[in-house]
Amino acid sequence: MRLLCVEDDRVNAMLLEQSCLAAGVSDLQIAETGQEALSLAAAWRPDLLVLDLHLPDTDGFALLAALRQALQDPAVPAVLCSADTADALRAPAEQAGFQALWSKPVSTEEVQATLAVLKRAP
Repeated sequence: MRLLCVEDDRVNAMLLEQSCLAAGVSDLQIAETGQEALSLAAAWRPDLLVLDLHLPDTDGFALLAALRQALQDPAVPAVLCSADTADALRAPAEQAGFQALWSKPVSTEEVQATLAVLKRAP
């Protein structure tokens, strides 16, 4: 599974990376900005997106739409990751097309459970 993680905080990026690798992701790229994510996605087509809500140049909602358009894949699975209150984000995240929401700091168990479901999804 090719996973593109967009996270501007290096500590959170390292935690996400460790959790994803422990969950069996073998091909992982990390971007710190929306623009960097769009550049990476153009050259390296991810199977799954993990997007931080608050980025320096955009937010996770706008970035999801931009990445799906750039990839010409409106159904590429995506996870929103945020330290914001999960209850307040669930409905907007679902409406934006995210399949899951991870609260920071992420837990390896939650990452493993989500990735197991998304790997099986058609």
